[in-house]
Amino acid sequence: MAANPSYAQGATDIPLIEQTLGAFFDDMVAKQPDHEALVSRHEGQRFTYRELQTESNRLASALLKTGLQPGDRVGIWSHNNAPWILMQIATAKVGLVLVNINPAYRTSEVEYALNKVGCKLLVTMAQFKTSDYLGMLRELGPTRLPLLQHTVWIDKAGDADQPGMHRFSELLASGDSTDSRIAEVGARLKGQDPINIQFTSGTTGFPKGATLTHRNILNNGFFVGECMRLTPADRLCIPVPMYHCFGMVLGVLACLTHGSTIVFPNDGFDALSVLETVQAEKCTALHGVPTMFIAELDHPRFAEFDLSTLRTGIMAGTACPIEVMKRVVDRMHLGEITIAYGMTETSPVSCQSAADTPLDKRVATVGKVQPHIEVKIVDPETGATMPRGQSGELCTRGYSVMHGYWDDEPRTREAIDAEHWMHTGDLATMDDEGYVNIVGRIKDLVIRGGENIYPREIEEFLYRHPKVQDVQVVGLPDRKYGEELCAWVIVKPGQMATEDEIRDFCKGQIAHYKVPKYIQFVTEFPMTVTGKIQKFKIRDAMKSQLGLEEVKTA
Repeated sequence: MAANPSYAQGATDIPLIEQTLGAFFDDMVAKQPDHEALVSRHEGQRFTYRELQTESNRLASALLKTGLQPGDRVGIWSHNNAPWILMQIATAKVGLVLVNINPAYRTSEVEYALNKVGCKLLVTMAQFKTSDYLGMLRELGPTRLPLLQHTVWIDKAGDADQPGMHRFSELLASGDSTDSRIAEVGARLKGQDPINIQFTSGTTGFPKGATLTHRNILNNGFFVGECMRLTPADRLCIPVPMYHCFGMVLGVLACLTHGSTIVFPNDGFDALSVLETVQAEKCTALHGVPTMFIAELDHPRFAEFDLSTLRTGIMAGTACPIEVMKRVVDRMHLGEITIAYGMTETSPVSCQSAADTPLDKRVATVGKVQPHIEVKIVDPETGATMPRGQSGELCTRGYSVMHGYWDDEPRTREAIDAEHWMHTGDLATMDDEGYVNIVGRIKDLVIRGGENIYPREIEEFLYRHPKVQDVQVVGLPDRKYGEELCAWVIVKPGQMATEDEIRDFCKGQIAHYKVPKYIQFVTEFPMTVTGKIQKFKIRDAMKSQLGLEEVKTA
């Protein structure tokens, strides 16, 4: 092992929570039954902790009445709303495994996901924008979804019936909030029981179902909330999606473990509704991926809103540009905003900056290792731990590592080694103080003429250009050098820029081989629903446009 190895272990002074999610939630309700738990602005609904408990118990009872047993899988295919939270709590209380289905999925993807884990019941939105969820399910039908016994759609007053499908309002009404079976089942549950399946897109092949336990996500939500110094006085605005760990764990569970208030501004992301909600609900915390914060900052009506109640929150999901971070701190009053790093397979957060982390470290790193977790940085080829300051693959171990990929032992073994280390696939460095910096994906590395280039470094540099709002850098095949850099640039509203302007900005500031050969001005990047930018799509689009072919290597 290196003399000063890139290894760190989180604090252990606060013990891990060993309760189930349902038991912990009930204890919180007992402490503050009348405190506001949930505000769903777009639905016009508000719940105290006691009301949220009553309704989730009613739903838990209704689910048991359908014949579901602990361990059965129940899907939810929806954007953010009150039924989502009720499902999250209700399923946990009676040992059902909640399966998060990406609202961007189409027929073949939802067919794969539901069948892969054997969902017996699905709660779904009827539609959203151009997505007709009920239409897709009808198209699949019982022949292609043989295990699905019940389809429940989230209805509104006055909606017409949907043949062969149940209304969520009727399912909820069929339950009994005092049903004795809830406590009976709850008493048999253990913290190590699987409670949630989240599909990770992966860069190749079919999505994998990361299976998480009560202990995984309850503790992660708690320690993430500790980093933000959450208390019952906090009101967290959550515009990030619930189907992803960001909304479900870093949002909802961070709140529920600290007695804070969950605030949904809308079902899907809309910058204006976020600004309106923060002001109207006096939110103290705000989550988002960088593109969301950029959209809020650059909204034409940004200056109209009073955001002075804001204090903290999380920026995560993809690389956080330093310049954007500075604007968020200066203009949105988010002086204690934190950066979180993780992956679905680790519940998700492994490293996070704290509210008191110095700004220079907060904008240039993803903070330090979280409590009760170990991280190390290893040589991807040999597995040897790297010295501090040298890049390698980030590995993490502890309570947060998933139960495994559902029904996929080979891929579980590929990801988690014999010593229980989760291999993230991310390249990182660790400094002498233990701060971790993500420098790229192992597969993102661009090698131009033998020079290793990390696109993240070029992106951070180009963010400094006064006309650049957002930028993504990828490698494209090149016969001479093996790969050349390509930058996709979104310019700030009302601005114009040229390729020469961007290149001139680079000259003399970064090495010549780091200056992008190709520069394309665009209005948006291809993204997943959670705001992760799909660089492979940028790469494919440019290869097609330029007629480039992959360079064959030995």
